[in-house]
Amino acid sequence: MSTLDERRGRMVEWQLERRGIRDAAVLRAMNEVPRERFVAAELLDSAYDDAPLRIGAGQTISQPYIVARMIEALRLTPRSRVLEIGAGSGYAAAVMARIAAHVTTLERHPRLADTARDCLRSLAVANVAVHAADGTLGWPDDAPYDAIVAAAGGPRVPDAWLEQLAPHGTLVMPLGDTLTRQELVRLTRDDGGGLRRDNLGAVVFVPLVGAQGWRAGADSEGVS
Repeated sequence: MSTLDERRGRMVEWQLERRGIRDAAVLRAMNEVPRERFVAAELLDSAYDDAPLRIGAGQTISQPYIVARMIEALRLTPRSRVLEIGAGSGYAAAVMARIAAHVTTLERHPRLADTARDCLRSLAVANVAVHAADGTLGWPDDAPYDAIVAAAGGPRVPDAWLEQLAPHGTLVMPLGDTLTRQELVRLTRDDGGGLRRDNLGAVVFVPLVGAQGWRAGADSEGVS
């Protein structure tokens, strides 16, 4: 039977590199962060499956390819300051923390925020701050951000995020007017303050719930 380290290496090769992930920093971080530490004990054998996994409170840890695809789309540098919406179990934040200068991650479910914080602390990840908060409002205390990424799909880009996005910053989120299907989009702020949009493909994410997202209760309506 293969070890978890071996399975992680195969995940990087088969699920990421062979599907077009090219950013060396992303590939290295995905190969270093132990995804098994961010899933429930009963799902340990599925930690490196090419699939999302339930983490409680109606939320999921995204499949490895989607995590890598979104982080690569952010075009992070060692100086980047990142805002993540939807900390979940903390996995994506741990990956980004190995590339960027600092990650502020928000989770509206306090229990998940506590779990993510504890897991990151146990791995000695010191450049991530986890807050239990309405992610649709961002986190102005640490703004502006060079990169903003959302692990939940909303009907529009929250105004708060646009206000907190730095000049030349990049925002990646699932965007769609239904709860069951979205388009992954990248918005890049240009020299004049406008936004250039790139469509990155169809995705399915849990709904972005909050003051500037879907109404409360949307994540109990069958979205996976």
